[in-house]
Amino acid sequence: MLNDKGQGPDMTKTFGAKTTTDEVLVGIDLTGKRILITGVSAGLGVETARSLTTRGAKVVGLARDLAKARTATADIPGIELVEMDLASLASIRKATDAFNAKGDKIDVVINNAGVMACPKGTTADGFETQFGTNHLGHFLFANRIAGLIKDGGRLVSLSSAGHRFADVDLDDPNFETTPYVEFVAYGRSKTANALFAVEFDRRHKARGVRAAAVHPGGIQTELGRHMTPEMMQGMLDSIAKSTPAGAPPFELKTIPQGAATSVWAGVVASGDEVGGKYCEDCHVAGIVEGGPDALTRGGVRAYAIDPERAKALWARSEEMVGESF
Repeated sequence: MLNDKGQGPDMTKTFGAKTTTDEVLVGIDLTGKRILITGVSAGLGVETARSLTTRGAKVVGLARDLAKARTATADIPGIELVEMDLASLASIRKATDAFNAKGDKIDVVINNAGVMACPKGTTADGFETQFGTNHLGHFLFANRIAGLIKDGGRLVSLSSAGHRFADVDLDDPNFETTPYVEFVAYGRSKTANALFAVEFDRRHKARGVRAAAVHPGGIQTELGRHMTPEMMQGMLDSIAKSTPAGAPPFELKTIPQGAATSVWAGVVASGDEVGGKYCEDCHVAGIVEGGPDALTRGGVRAYAIDPERAKALWARSEEMVGESF
C-alpha cells in the first residue's frame, strides 16, 4: 500500500513465518492514516496497534474492558480507546452509531478480537459464544462502519488454521441440535471469519476497498485462557503426531511475528494481491485438503474461501443480527 507521499515497502524483501511487525513495516509511512483495531487489551491487538503507531498511523482501539485496555496500551502514544463488547449487539450498535455520527473516515479496519475453545455459552443476544463474538460481532461492526472506509481502504479479518476443525453450519449455528465441542465451535467461527472477508471484498472492491483473512500462526496469548492444561497438551500432541517424519518441529511464534501478517495484509500488500484471499506467514496461502499432516501444513481449506458459501453465510448472518447490508 503506497502512502500519501508515494512511498512503498522494499519489495525486494522476502517475508515469512519469522518476520516481525517492525520488519514488515520498514519503509512504510502511515502518517495521516486512521486504523481501527478490535481487541486491544492484550496480545496481538496491542502489538498491532504499537507497530502501526510507530509508523505514524492514528490508531483507534476497541475493547470490552477499557480499564484493561488502558493498562495494556499505556506505552502507545496517541491511541484512542473506545468501549465495545463484541458479544453484545447493543454495544456494537452504540459504538458504531458514535463513529457514524462523528463521520471520521477510516483507512483500515482490523477485526482482531476473539475468543477460543471456551465452555458452551451464549452472548447477550443468545448466540453461541464463539460464533457470536468472533463472527457475528465483527460482521455487524464492520458492516455498520463500512461507509466510513475510504475508497482504496482495507479490511483484515483474523481467521486461523483452526478453520480446518470445521466448516460453518448454517442450519445449526448455535449448537441447538449438535453436540457442543469447543474446537468445532472455534473452527466454525474461524471459517466464518475467512468467508466474511471473501464476501466483504466482493461487495466493496468496485471502490477499491479490499478485504483479506489472515492466520497469525500459533502464539501463546490470552486467546487460550479457556484451555485447560490437558486441552493444551492434547492439541500439542495432535500437532506432534501429524508432523511428518523429518519435518521441522512445530514452533510457536512470538507476538510480533504473529501480528506481522495482519500488518502486512493491512498496509503493505497490494489490494489485488490479498483481496478475497486467506493469508499466512505474510503471503497468500494456497488451497490444501485433508491429510495426516493437516494440522501442521500451511494452507486454507477450499470451503473457507468458497464464494457461494460466503454469500450464504452473509445472508444467514444478516438474518441473525436483524440488519441487512
